[in-house]
This record gives sequence, structure tokens and C-alpha cells, in this order.
Amino acid sequence: MADTLKESLLDSTRRPTVVTDLQTLIDEEVSGKGGVSGTVIKTGYAAVKKIKPGIIGSAVDSLLDDFVVALEPIYADFKASGGGDFSAYLPTRADEASNALLSVTDTRAESSSRDSIKKVYGKLRPKGKENVEEALPRLGALINKHTA
Repeated sequence: MADTLKESLLDSTRRPTVVTDLQTLIDEEVSGKGGVSGTVIKTGYAAVKKIKPGIIGSAVDSLLDDFVVALEPIYADFKASGGGDFSAYLPTRADEASNALLSVTDTRAESSSRDSIKKVYGKLRPKGKENVEEALPRLGALINKHTA
């Protein structure tokens, strides 16, 4: 098990696979959404992908370094507590983890020069914390896979 997320997830030989796995995780999370809010998320996600094909993988790759920095303190605490299953641990820190990850996307959205991206993000953001928290077990499992 790697000592830091940076060592594992940002390693140049592993990064492309991490980005692909994260994109798959996002696709699966979006497709699994139901109800009215799920329809809004699916519509917004499809709109973003239509605006610029390939944007999801590109965005994940460009945000990965900041996401790793945001999650590193939680991962360090996990390691200090003896490790184990990060997919079980990460949801126990749901508030902190979701706020850390959303601070990265909030900053990026605010600095975007594309009004269309800002508009879509603005529509999706109110449910952002809930959606990120729901994805934490899968994200933890993905991190387990790449830190083993």
C-alpha cells in the first residue's frame, strides 16, 4: 500500500488508468441517478459532454492533482489509523471529503471562461454534496485498487 495518494494516483505510469477509472465512476454514478434530480443531472451531464466531447476525461485529468491534494489529509488519517478498506473509511469522513472535493470543482468552475460550463455547473451544484457523498464508497474502492 502506498504511503500517499500522490505516490499512487499521480504516478505517470498509473495516471492514465486512474483517469479512465474515474471517468467510468462518474459515468456510472450519473447513469444510476433517478427521479427528477437524476434527470437534471443526466441532462446536465449530457449537455456538458455535447458542448465539448472528451471534456469529462480531460476535466478529470486536469483536476486530478487538486483532488489528490484535497483527499491527502483524509488518506493520511486512514493510514495512521491502520489502513484497511478505504471504501469503508471514506464515507465515515463524508462531510470533510465532499467539501474538499467540491472546493476543487467550485474553484475551477468560478475561473472558467466558458459561460455554458458555469451555467451547467450552477444547475448541478445544489445537489453536489449529496451526489459526491453517494459516490464516496465507489471512489474509496477505486483508490483501494490504485494504492494496493
